[in-house]
Amino acid sequence: MKKAFFIGYVWPEPSTTAAGHRMQQLLEAFQCFGYHITFGSTAVKTEYSLDLDALGIECVSIALNDSSFDDFIETLKPDVVVFDRFMVEEQFGWRVAEFAPDALRILNTEDLHALRKAREEAHKKNLPFSLELWKSHPMTLREVASIYRSDITLLVSSYEMEILEKELSVPNNLLLHLPLLFDSLDDSITAKWPKFEERKDFVCIGNGKHAPNVDSIQLLKKEIWPKIRKQLPEANLLVYGAYLPQQIEEMHHPNEGFQIMGWAENIESVLKNERVMLAPLRFGAGIKGKLLDAMRSGTPSITTSIGAEGMHDDLPWNGCVCNDWDAVANDAVELYQNSEKWHTAQENGIALINSLFEKETLRKVLNQKIDSTQQELAVHRSQNFIGRMLQHHTQASTKYMAKWIEAKNKR
Repeated sequence: MKKAFFIGYVWPEPSTTAAGHRMQQLLEAFQCFGYHITFGSTAVKTEYSLDLDALGIECVSIALNDSSFDDFIETLKPDVVVFDRFMVEEQFGWRVAEFAPDALRILNTEDLHALRKAREEAHKKNLPFSLELWKSHPMTLREVASIYRSDITLLVSSYEMEILEKELSVPNNLLLHLPLLFDSLDDSITAKWPKFEERKDFVCIGNGKHAPNVDSIQLLKKEIWPKIRKQLPEANLLVYGAYLPQQIEEMHHPNEGFQIMGWAENIESVLKNERVMLAPLRFGAGIKGKLLDAMRSGTPSITTSIGAEGMHDDLPWNGCVCNDWDAVANDAVELYQNSEKWHTAQENGIALINSLFEKETLRKVLNQKIDSTQQELAVHRSQNFIGRMLQHHTQASTKYMAKWIEAKNKR
């Protein structure tokens, strides 16, 4: 049986983060492809961690800067190694290259971390963001180096695929656009959704460990929700999310219709009963799982150009995309009250899921990319001169730094 080894930045939490949901989808895809999967991480499991044992996935704890990993990977002899985010590839990529050289190395980005970081820093400094800021950011150098050292890099956002190719000239054969994977939405599913008249209130979802989510909740409380509430005095905004910080918890004011609900075990059941989702994201990267969850629940959404980025190609959005807060409030009120516009938005969401995120089609694309690259792996790597150069220098620098840390720890 083919073997795949996943190295997680954290243990996947599909009930709290889109990244966790993404990782679960990749694990399920590899099982579908016939791989026996081992999952390892240096992190500690939490109460939200996915029960991988129940899925038939072997779990191992691995240590940073420790040669025990070298013995482990050499004995395992995986056919494929998947690094969850570039930081993990930095830590373990050279070890995999040295002790499992025949393994296909896949980098799963979740999003371009450097793009998210550059946008966040520009926002905090009240500066307009440009791609030049991203290209000059030190994290971009690290992240792109990791992409070159990997055989395949998975990107969820079509926009991020585009800027890597056009702005940095990263070869197309090193990249694969693979968004989140979902079952198609047919009449048997959509007919069970609560109707417009059966829904009420607004909803906002965001993990509190993710800075763009915290910022959007603060923006809603200070700028947008008062404008909506003035026009809809009976409406409520329900805010859901794990790990919400104290400053967000203290925003709970039911008399103002602003309610902090905390973590929801089944967010789909929550979304199906709400009429409109609000996601005024001012920075970030990747694609937004909450907006896709809204589409999959028949719930239209109001978001920004950052929120919708890389998610809908030329297809109409599942609601409204706007960056002006007065317009966001007015669009939200209209979508909440106008049944015809609401139903059109819902239909747009169904079309987006079925056209761009259909699971079986995307799985075939991934499986074909893995197979074709494995069959020509030596040629694939020989053509990637920059990757070979970076691998050489990484093994020289990272390797000996790690060995120095290991020796220091033993002392």
